[in-house]
Parts: sequence; C-alpha cells; structure tokens
Amino acid sequence: METQPSAPRDAVFERRNPLTGEVATTVKAASVEDAQAAVAAAAAAFPAWSALGPNARRAALMKAVIALEARTDQFIDAMMGEIGATEGWARFNLMLAASMIREAAALTMQVAGEVIPSDRPGCIAMALREPVGVLLGIAPWNAPIILGVRAVATPLACGNTVVLKASEQCPRTHTLIGEAFNEALPEGAISIVTNAPADAAEIVGALIDHPEVKRINFTGSTHVGKIIARRAAEHLKPALLELGGKAPLIVLDDADLDEAVKTAAFGAFMNQGQICMSTERIIVLDAVADEFNRRFKEKVESMPVGDPREGKTPLGAVVDQKTVDWVRELVNDAIANGAEQLVGGEANGVLMPAHVIDRVTPEMRLFREESFGPVVGVIRARDEAHAVELANDTEYGLSAAVFTRDTARGLRVAKLIKSGICHINGPTVHDEAQMPFGGVKASGYGRFGGRAGIDAFTELRWITIETQPGHYPI
Repeated sequence: METQPSAPRDAVFERRNPLTGEVATTVKAASVEDAQAAVAAAAAAFPAWSALGPNARRAALMKAVIALEARTDQFIDAMMGEIGATEGWARFNLMLAASMIREAAALTMQVAGEVIPSDRPGCIAMALREPVGVLLGIAPWNAPIILGVRAVATPLACGNTVVLKASEQCPRTHTLIGEAFNEALPEGAISIVTNAPADAAEIVGALIDHPEVKRINFTGSTHVGKIIARRAAEHLKPALLELGGKAPLIVLDDADLDEAVKTAAFGAFMNQGQICMSTERIIVLDAVADEFNRRFKEKVESMPVGDPREGKTPLGAVVDQKTVDWVRELVNDAIANGAEQLVGGEANGVLMPAHVIDRVTPEMRLFREESFGPVVGVIRARDEAHAVELANDTEYGLSAAVFTRDTARGLRVAKLIKSGICHINGPTVHDEAQMPFGGVKASGYGRFGGRAGIDAFTELRWITIETQPGHYPI
C-alpha cells in the first residue's frame, strides 16, 4: 500500500515534564517514510546478523549490557523528566532490563531443535527453530527501560533484527535503549522510531503493514492491543500481546496478615499503581477483613506522596492529569454507590496520594475498570469459593496472588484463578527475565521471557533427510 509521509523529514515533537510542564525532551517526529526506512535498514541487516553463530550474538548482547549500564545517569534523568519517575523506579528499571539482556544472551545457545522419530525407513526428521526476519516491538511508558528492552532483547538473541516503536511519552528513554544496542550490534540490527502523538496510528499501521515486518510484540492497553491484533491479522502476522490487568490479591482467613498487608501495599502502589501487574483488587474473607483493613490503612497512611525529584517519599508523580481525573472518577463512582474511603485525599497536580476504597462490589466501576493509578479496592468475600468467584469476575487475566499459611490450599486456589500468572504469598507485581510472562482473556496472548520467548520469536520448521531409496505407491 502507498502512504504519504505523515510529517516533514525534519519535524520534531516535544515531551513535557508532567510535574513542571517544562520541555523534557525534543526528538524527531518520524514520518511514514522514516518508519519504512527503519524497516528497510533492519531487513538489510538481517542476513548477516542471523548468520552469526550463537557465541557471537551472545558477545554482542553482553556488550549491550555494558553500554546500557554506562548510560545510568542519562536514563534516570530521562525517566524523571519524561514520566515523573522516582530515581528508585528508574534504577530498578535499569537493573531488571540489564538482567533481561543477560538472559537473552544466554538464550542464544538454547535456540535448538530436535530429531523426531519417523515411521518412514531411513528418514531423519528434524524440527529446527530459525529466526523469522524483522520484528516490530511497541513498548509503553510506565516501565520504559524494562519493557523497551524486553521488546527487543530476545528477538535479537534469536537472530532477528528489530524496529522499536518508542512511546510518545518517553521517547528519550527508549532512544537511549537504541543507542546502547547500536553501540554493541551491527548497523541496522536495531532501529528506534519516535513519532509525534498525532501520528501514532499512521506510523504503527505503516510498520505493521510493511511486508518485511514478520511479527509484532506489543505491551500496552487492551483497547490498542485489539487494534494492533486486527491490523496484524489482516496480514496473517503473529502478534504477542501483553495488555491490561485488574489483578486480584486474595487474603484467606488463615493468611499471615502482616505479610499480606505489606505485599498488598507494594503491589498496589509501586510506581503509583502504574504497572500492568498492579494489585487493583484486594479480596479479603469476611472473617479477617476488619483486621486486615485496620493494618492496611495504617500501612498506606505511612506512605506519603511527594516530588520525585527530591526522593523523600515512596510515592511520586503519576504520568499526567488525565490519570488523576480517571482515578478520581472511579473513586467517586464507588463512594456514590456505597463504598467507603479508608485512605485518600486531594491531588496536588500530578502528585496524587494513595487511595484505599473498602466495600467495593462488582457493580462498581472500580471493581471492573483498570485504574492504572494510586487506588486499590477492597472487596469482602464470604468464603474461599466466593473469593475465587470474585477474582475471576473480570475480563482481564494477567497476574494474581493468594495469601494463606496452607501451601496446598494456596496451590488449589491458584489453579482455580484464570490468569497467566499467580503468586502464592507473594505480590502480583513480580517479574524476572527467565519467566514466561503474559496473560489470558483480555490481558492478551503469547509469552515473553525464557524459552517461551524463543517460541515467540522463531519459526519452527520440519526438515527431513532421506538416507534410503524411496518406495512409492505410484
């Protein structure tokens, strides 16, 4: 399909600091022509990169780790300026992202196949995993180093080349990822596309449509994920989608309440609740609900919000005023329908305090709609079966958790929860580079991480070798 350039070749756009309103970053506003050129560069680099042996790709990726960590101060400045992140969140992003590249480097030796027994005499049958070509990664702003690196590291390890479509809300952060990889990898192996917000749909559409793009991975909202899935399906291109969540944390009547309280506070309010795995619903059995709430209220009240640039408070800024308005809308709806606010307060611009809303019911929007902000609902359950029913009463299915002192009981409940991830006596917010990460239902499909990532970013081929003369019926 022919598409006209969406912006002049020298166009730029600005990303402003959500806290101060000052310009944080000025970067190139790519046109459709620029996006197509990025794909062409990746396609040109693919034959040589895919032909490298696994040790050579591993060595290059390990150099990329060093280059990434060498930019620590730049990453911190970029994340604080573009999305109002705390320094601690930026450093955690960098730490886990570096781990993901190391894991990807280790995977180069695991892109393996197998010999399959054949019923045909003298036939050697093999299943081989091969790189597919150019992959498109689309990463979000909320954990920008982690999710930007996750979009490209394993695809590169498998021998693919990649185009990373940067988030319009953190273009400098994602550009730094490209700089680090480009310092270590051959020219064209990775390209970064930064575009103005108004051009996002056109740029993404052009990238998906490009015949040299063979697969797509996207992390972001379910709404946008569905659009990307439909566009990819028009070309029969596989897509790995990690989308929204409404993670439940179940507190059973035999739970260690102190452990559940501190874990729930972390899961609900780390990065101001702006994580796909954030604990959005705490489902507590009636028998322990009042005591849990007493302890949880005390814990959350000890977690103030403040200027992330000063680094003196556990909670910092949310990404924009729209987030504040959205959370307030969900809270107001819940209270108007009978819920009780245990903790909360007015926001100062994008500095919004933690909110805990008790007696949330399935009829309230806060029960169903992803908040992606500093609020968590407490839902009271009659018994274990009711708790599982409430946990599954959602379109989403990314992460979940259950707290109990009885491990066998916890495993039984975990198996009943419909989610891609479930943790027993641990937080819903938990990610490691080697784990199969992804969801079910409206949280998407496919898995990042470890050997699951190899499956996602390679093509499985069946190849045979005949070693004896053939005998055929005609």
